[in-house]
Amino acid sequence: MSLKILDTCVNCDVCEPVCPNQAIALGTVIYEIAPARCTECVGHYDTPQCVEVCPVECILVDPEHVESRETLLEKYRTLTADEADKPEPNNA
Repeated sequence: MSLKILDTCVNCDVCEPVCPNQAIALGTVIYEIAPARCTECVGHYDTPQCVEVCPVECILVDPEHVESRETLLEKYRTLTADEADKPEPNNA
């Protein structure tokens, strides 16, 4: 499942930098999670890091994006493979 940030978000900025998939970004009002990039940290950590750091506990499972652990792991593999395929920046 993908996670979702509720409108009780206070924009404290702690969730975005801990997301290993870069799935969290500031939306028009509050932070938002891109379901296509969210793996609930499967493949990276044992627990979702955004949930761990959220001081107002406003990040929950999104019932509109239900996925099995196997599906999340496959998404993780796809996302990390995409990152591995990117060329290294030219530091010249």
